[in-house]
Amino acid sequence: MHQYLPTPLMKANKYNRFYVLKKIFTSLILLFCCINAFAQTDILIRLQLTDKQKQVYPDSAYTILKGLLAEAVAEKNVLAQAIALQQTGYILYHNSSYAEALNHYLQADKLFHQTSRKDLIAKNLDNIGSIYYSNRQGNLSNRYFYEALKIYQELNDTAGLATTYGMIGHICEKTEKYDSAYYYQHLALQYFMAIKNPQGIADIYENIASIYEDKEIYDSSFAYYNKALGYYEGGNDLISQINIRNNLGDIYRKTGRFKEGLEQTRLALKLAVRTKELFQINSAYEDIAKAYHLMGMNDSAYYYNELSRKQVLAIYSKENSKQVAMIQAQYDTQQKNKEIQKLENDKRSEFIITVATIIIIILLLLLGTSIISRQKIKIEAERRINEQEKNVYETNYALMQTDLQNKNLVEDNLKSELDIRSRELTSYTLNLIQKNQLLDDLKLKLTELIKDDKRDHKKQIREVLKQIDQDFNQAKYWDELRVIFEQVHQSFFDNLNAHCSDLTAAELRLASLLKINITSSDMSTLLGISQDSLRISRYRLRKKLKLEQGTNLTAFIQNL
Repeated sequence: MHQYLPTPLMKANKYNRFYVLKKIFTSLILLFCCINAFAQTDILIRLQLTDKQKQVYPDSAYTILKGLLAEAVAEKNVLAQAIALQQTGYILYHNSSYAEALNHYLQADKLFHQTSRKDLIAKNLDNIGSIYYSNRQGNLSNRYFYEALKIYQELNDTAGLATTYGMIGHICEKTEKYDSAYYYQHLALQYFMAIKNPQGIADIYENIASIYEDKEIYDSSFAYYNKALGYYEGGNDLISQINIRNNLGDIYRKTGRFKEGLEQTRLALKLAVRTKELFQINSAYEDIAKAYHLMGMNDSAYYYNELSRKQVLAIYSKENSKQVAMIQAQYDTQQKNKEIQKLENDKRSEFIITVATIIIIILLLLLGTSIISRQKIKIEAERRINEQEKNVYETNYALMQTDLQNKNLVEDNLKSELDIRSRELTSYTLNLIQKNQLLDDLKLKLTELIKDDKRDHKKQIREVLKQIDQDFNQAKYWDELRVIFEQVHQSFFDNLNAHCSDLTAAELRLASLLKINITSSDMSTLLGISQDSLRISRYRLRKKLKLEQGTNLTAFIQNL
């Protein structure tokens, strides 16, 4: 038996199959990436074409842009979404829908920040600033212009800096900050000259001329308008030439040169008719009427005023048609979006219902197979838990009984101790009363002996009396009495001090005797004073405690 070994050709064929499959797989991936990149590029190309169309056919451009925006969202092309929103905002802005335009620009701003396209971010900031300027919110407008300036400075974008400085200068002019306006317009002029941009240079010359015109410096204004006109004629910019001719006509009229002004306005009218600029035609009619009125030719003035009025009606008719077309485009787009959204919601609902049904069936089957075993486990677990809870309850109950017994014992001990202390206090007080009573009796007897004529005993008797008086005033018995008293009535002196903190030792002794409720005669004996002195002491204590008339002193002390 011969054993066949694989030849080099056989090995090559074997590995070639893997190589071919690998190449096919790689090619498919590259093809998918190319198709995806082409699709995204295709959207951007169509957006560029729409950008050129939006000024001539805004309603059609609006509809196209909404479709491109939906495509960009579906393909998650953030840059295309931002550009579509920006261009839609431009159309809305030029149709005086400022709120909607601002909303589109702000959405575009967020998306541009995700793409890190700082040039587009700055341009969009200029657009937002222009909307705020149109709404006469100069502070907000300048805020966005200055943000755009920072980006242009970072990018070293001379054209962007020039354009933005020109816008800021224009706002300053409209707010009558002419020095600032002149400063910013000259900054813009320097940048446009640096990049040799004739259109930008002409625009800035026109802005500077407008500043001088506002300040009634007509010679300088006339000179700058002529400079701008030269650039516009060189670039064959007929629209801008119309504006310049009208402005030159205004200066001639303001300086009393009515014929020269009329000539400039007629040239502007000729260009406006040629370019079909309805607003410029109307402006020219109004200026010609003003010139004839100033020249005293009121018939001609009336004629051109009538032409102006008819032109205004034509403008309103055309603008209304544009507005209606734009509104219709917006309505159609909204309806289309609603229908698309409804279809997508229906599909999503059907898919969710189908998936939910399958999941519910599976869950029911799983639940049916596991419910019996789970029930058994649950019953067993509950039995064990019940046993554990029973054991815990019995243990806790025993501990609670023990704790209760301990507390009862402690309470009984405290009560016994308090009773002992109370008896000690009563006994001690009675002993003091008896001692003082005995001493008082001795004092009376000795006093009678002194009255006797036996003078040899008088000196000894006086010494005994003196000793008895000293014994009456000794404080050590009161200290012992206070120790026992505080053990029985622990918070009494604290409560008493809360009412009056400047009580004397004698007043504190009187209060303690009132607390243990002994008689007035016993009090006077213990304190070694007469009943009258005792009444005075009670009066002083009552006054210091600031008791109201009718309040019983003893009852007050008992409640402390």
